Amino acid sequence: MAPRAPPRRRPGPAAGSGAGSVRVLLALAALYGALSLLAYRVIYMRHVAPLGDDAPPGDFSEGRVLRHLHRLSVDIPGRQEGSPGLEAAAQYIKGELEGLAARAGPEYRIEVEETLVSGSFSMMFLRHRVTLGYRNHKNIVMRISSNVSEDDDPSLLVNGHFDSPLGSPGAADCGSCVASMLELSRLIIDSGWVPSRPVIFLFNGAEELFLLGSHGFIKTHTWNSTISAFINIEASGSGGTDLVCQSGPGSWPSRVYAQTAKYPMANSVAQDMFGIIPGDTDYRIFAEDITNIPGLDIIFVLGGYFYHTSYDTLENLLPGSIQARGENLFHLVKAFTNSMLSKENEISNKGAKDGIEDSRPVFFDYLTWFMVFYSRDVSLILHSLPIAIFFLVPLFLKFPNITLMSWSVTLLDLIRGMLLHAFGVILAIFIPAGAAALRLLFTKNAMNWFAHPFLAFFMFVPASLIGLLLPRIAWGLSEQTHFWGAFGLYSVITMAYVLAGLSGGFLTFFISISMLLGHLISIIIKRKWNQRSPKQIMCRSLVAYVVPMIPCLLYCLYYGGFLIQFLIEKMGMMGSLPKPYGYFVPDIIVGAALGLVVGWCFGPLAPVASRWLSKTSILQGLLQVTVVALAISSQLFPYSTGAPKRVVLQHTYVTDANDIVDSNYGFSVVDANSLEFLFNNAPEAAKWLKDNSELSFEEKYHSDRSSWVALYPVPFLFSGSLKFQAQTDEIRKHYHKFPQLLVQKTWSNNGHRRVHLNLSLGSLSEIWTAVLNVTGPLSNWSFADNMLPAPQPVSGGPPSYICRLSGKSDVDWSFWLEANSSESLRIDVAVLDQYLVDSTKSLKSLFPSWADLTAFTTFFSTYYL
Repeated sequence: MAPRAPPRRRPGPAAGSGAGSVRVLLALAALYGALSLLAYRVIYMRHVAPLGDDAPPGDFSEGRVLRHLHRLSVDIPGRQEGSPGLEAAAQYIKGELEGLAARAGPEYRIEVEETLVSGSFSMMFLRHRVTLGYRNHKNIVMRISSNVSEDDDPSLLVNGHFDSPLGSPGAADCGSCVASMLELSRLIIDSGWVPSRPVIFLFNGAEELFLLGSHGFIKTHTWNSTISAFINIEASGSGGTDLVCQSGPGSWPSRVYAQTAKYPMANSVAQDMFGIIPGDTDYRIFAEDITNIPGLDIIFVLGGYFYHTSYDTLENLLPGSIQARGENLFHLVKAFTNSMLSKENEISNKGAKDGIEDSRPVFFDYLTWFMVFYSRDVSLILHSLPIAIFFLVPLFLKFPNITLMSWSVTLLDLIRGMLLHAFGVILAIFIPAGAAALRLLFTKNAMNWFAHPFLAFFMFVPASLIGLLLPRIAWGLSEQTHFWGAFGLYSVITMAYVLAGLSGGFLTFFISISMLLGHLISIIIKRKWNQRSPKQIMCRSLVAYVVPMIPCLLYCLYYGGFLIQFLIEKMGMMGSLPKPYGYFVPDIIVGAALGLVVGWCFGPLAPVASRWLSKTSILQGLLQVTVVALAISSQLFPYSTGAPKRVVLQHTYVTDANDIVDSNYGFSVVDANSLEFLFNNAPEAAKWLKDNSELSFEEKYHSDRSSWVALYPVPFLFSGSLKFQAQTDEIRKHYHKFPQLLVQKTWSNNGHRRVHLNLSLGSLSEIWTAVLNVTGPLSNWSFADNMLPAPQPVSGGPPSYICRLSGKSDVDWSFWLEANSSESLRIDVAVLDQYLVDSTKSLKSLFPSWADLTAFTTFFSTYYL
């Protein structure tokens, strides 16, 4: 009997072979590469041409801003509180404004004031309560109005701060802000535009000390009651996207921005996410804590590598960013002043003040080209459409044989597709996160992608694609089921945003609608070319599906690329977590975030493209790319001068009266690579600290947060801090008197004690802040309008009350504390001074350039009352 011939295999839909799959993969890679390049140019403002300092006077000029900025950040050595540079900067700003006032035409009324602000209040910062007392911080204020304006006319406030953080020249943060404001004020006058409502420019001199300049203005200045709207400009980086991070109260500020900005850069998700970032801006003073004035918080957010470091210099600003900011500001100032008293604004303001208009609108920019804006009520309708369509799809798929049973069976099938796609997205998040953790088991450095962000994409994007495609191989479903399941998943996410009351959801809504459009065109192409071969139909339907999706994919890459770059940069300052697991956290977060971004950048194509790409050979290739990228990453160093590691060096002198009891160097870092990593890669500094012997990391060298109280509450970002012995006598060559707390008088009544105290700051002359840490039965004090806040834990001990004092150091601080029992009050006094003795400067110089050290001197003393 002759052997039977094997049955002929029917060609499947992907009967094309691995070569066809590779071609599809390469074509999609080329498409995503081209779109990514375009998104990159937009994110870094490469599409904006900066104007030079010879630009026409009627134009905003980045060149003229840089000229101001050179004076503020190069010619003036430092603008920190306690530094002579802060006063020099104030006088430069005032001189420039007075020059403008002198040459303004008669149609303008220009007033320039120099004011000193003082006060005391409590606030939450980094999720910890702190009380602030301040005195004689300098603000420079200018009001530009028409010559017929009245003193009480509603005004627009434009705010920026000219002080800079410890150890930083502050070119971006926020020299770029005040330099832009100087150019903007010049432009108002030289362009001949007379504001319909007064414009107040507040150059505030104490933002880095927890928003003191803006607090002093809004509480004490005679113009504070006229402010009807504000624009706060800030910098959390050196340029790039100038993002509207907060808007409100009400929808009016964001609506004006959407209608006006030349280069709109805003999305409502930023406001939902703002609280996660460690930091704050003057926006909270104007719109939340003290008043509820409607306004915008506009912030440079990329280039965060240099934020609050010595590398925040003129050279590291991103070209085009200031130009885009300035042109936007000029348009915004015009629009705000013109619409300030419109009926729409009156309603918005009243709603905000009455607590009625709490809902936030939905808005986002499309690659800074235009803005999409719609109200919360409209979003409720729009964002409900995809989920409604999802439940109606089974009717269309079974038409005309529609029964309840057929609808239910089809819906269950689509839900299976939804689960498949959801499982793929989950794997796309967990596989790169797992790969990141696995890499750290075989290498000694975390965050290797920090100085090489492109490596994060090479490591984690292929791994995410494996996760996204893997379920299609293991769980065979039809393309139609997979497509509608994916559509249903994005619809459910969109609806979840609506139900949660958040301002996002626009991204998944955009994805859902784009998928519908692509699917519709793909169906038309299939019907038109139904006489062609299955392979030709597949190729054309894939192209027909992808092409209408390109605007959505481009936006997803723009949005996702910005998010990942921002996240990578911020991982350098998000805080160090305790061992052994804290070491893994940043890599896992970045891997998971990139997986999430892949879920919305490639996820919409997965149902159609997976028939080509869900092949073992493709997944093996992606795995090989991942392994190679992980191996390369493990060989690269995490830091560079373009991506420095942040290190804090505190030289502490423990004093008793005017005697030095002890002296030590304290070290801490604010990312995952510990001090052991730092000293292993800075051997000269390690030998210097231990007299040329091997540096030890024994328990006796560890320090707790109480030794860092001069920086409170920033030390909550620290873990694994170390301290080493230092010389004691060198400081006496510079300072002969140290800070000292003295009792003036004590009053007792019915078991209550009130102790009047005097804090002398000695001969210290470069003081940043003085911090009081009071532990014990404190029942009241003279700070913050005699209101005692909730106590705060500092370092595992009993809760305590923290007060930060700042201002001129040549006058003593007088205050009182009240206790409700005879138990002693303990007061730790920590005074942070910016002067460094020569030995500390020598130690600092031994660290490599990739380590940016913020160094200062702290005088610490303890008193019992």
